[in-house]
Amino acid sequence: MWRSLPWRLRGYLITGAGVLLLSPDALFVKATEVDVATFMFWRALLLGLVLSLVAGLRYGRKLPAAIRACGPAAWLCPLGFAASAWAFVVAARLTAAGNVLVMLNLAPLVAGLIGMLFFGQRLRLQTWIVIGLCVSGASLMAAGELGQGSALGLFVALIAPVAVAINTTVASAQRGQSHSRRGVDTTVILPLGCLAMLLPALALGGAQIPPMEDLTRLVWMGLVFLPGAYFLIQTGTRYLPGAEVGLVMLLETLIGTLLVWWWVGEVPPPLAFVGGGIILSAMLGGSLRDLHRQRRKVAAGAPDPQGLLDEALEKQQATADARIRRTRDITRVRFIRPSGDRPGGA
Repeated sequence: MWRSLPWRLRGYLITGAGVLLLSPDALFVKATEVDVATFMFWRALLLGLVLSLVAGLRYGRKLPAAIRACGPAAWLCPLGFAASAWAFVVAARLTAAGNVLVMLNLAPLVAGLIGMLFFGQRLRLQTWIVIGLCVSGASLMAAGELGQGSALGLFVALIAPVAVAINTTVASAQRGQSHSRRGVDTTVILPLGCLAMLLPALALGGAQIPPMEDLTRLVWMGLVFLPGAYFLIQTGTRYLPGAEVGLVMLLETLIGTLLVWWWVGEVPPPLAFVGGGIILSAMLGGSLRDLHRQRRKVAAGAPDPQGLLDEALEKQQATADARIRRTRDITRVRFIRPSGDRPGGA
């Protein structure tokens, strides 16, 4: 069933699953009372350990080659990943959550501009319209806290969408030498981002044992929720342009608001429901229009792009399997010789 889904829809589902896991993050940031340096130290340490273990198990001795295959993303993405995490947490402590969310919601717009100016990526008019509607909806959801907090917090919050856009756009722009339909796997460089996140925390004296209640929250996020969230979101860049990954991440505003309502009992204002409805309607409408357009082209006699891609992948896999079988046959011929061929045999 998975292979029958359109390629873009796969990217939306993968990224959306990551956003679901990431959504409780805002609750944990607000509930944790340790200083920023200590918070970031444990966040980076635990997250880095899990992601390093996953990368090592997946690639083994080929891990250095997988990192080199990422090209410029091997250093740009970790820096963007670390900067976005620091900016989000620091801004959340300096200004109101609404200001942080509004700034963070600019990520798909920034990603679209970066992709267009530096990587030649072109988004359809429909995508720009959906991005505009979703940003407007997310801004309405956070409107209740706009204007509160410090100017410094607003400036720091502005760093977050730029850093997120750099990470997702650079990652989605990388393509392997095999010209696979998927982009390069940049999840292998997330541990480097954790290292870039960890070093400033160490320099600021964050290597401290927090209170048990805060440590429990940090362990849950660092070992369970965040590794899965960032792994899936980074995987989404293999299927979607950075702007569309940022578009799906806007769902965090909606889901986070619902979580606060359910967990804390804080009823959202009416504008939050209007904004959430705009986000859901825009994303659902865009997805349905894509499916309708693809089916209409196939019905008109155009080749199904998904079918062509699947057929190409099957041919690549068959070629690789045949090469492996030939190698095994050659090995057997060399090392398993009939007794009659031995020197001195009858």
